[in-house]
Amino acid sequence: MTAPTDTEKAAKLTVRCQFCEAWNRVDASRVADRPKCGKCGKPMLLDRPLKLDDESFQRTIAESDVPVFVDFYADWCGPCKVMAPAVDALAAKYMGRALVAKVDTDRAQRAAQPFGIRGIPTSIVFAGGKEVARQSGAVPLPALEALVAKGLATRGS
Repeated sequence: MTAPTDTEKAAKLTVRCQFCEAWNRVDASRVADRPKCGKCGKPMLLDRPLKLDDESFQRTIAESDVPVFVDFYADWCGPCKVMAPAVDALAAKYMGRALVAKVDTDRAQRAAQPFGIRGIPTSIVFAGGKEVARQSGAVPLPALEALVAKGLATRGS
C-alpha cells in the first residue's frame, strides 16, 4: 500500500458505527490504526466493506472526503458472490484512500432506486457525493481498481 498524499491526510470519512450506529468522523490517513467509535469504543472496521442501508447511504457518500466505492448486490445473486472477494480485497488495499461499501438492493431499495440499477452486481464510485464511475456485472479486482482510480482522479482535480 502506498502512503497517503498530503491531500489524503487531511481527508475525513463519515461512517456509522456498525455496533452502536453512532456517526463518526474518521481521519482517512489513520484508518490503518483501527480507529474506535467515539460513542461505544469498538473498532471501526474499515479494512472491509462497510454495509450501508437506506438511512446511512446518502450521508456516507455526501460527507466523505475520499471516493466512496459502492457495490450494489443481493444475497441471492451468484455473480455478486463471485465478485465479493474482489470487493473485500479492494477495501483492504484502498483503506484510507477510498471507502468501500456494500448496499443490499433488496434491503435498501430507497438507496439503490435513484441510480436506476437494472442488474446486479453494479459498482458505482462517488466523489464529492456525485457518481463519477459505474460498472455493471461481476468483474475482477483490476477492473474495480480502475473504477476507484477514476474517483481518486476526480478528487485530485
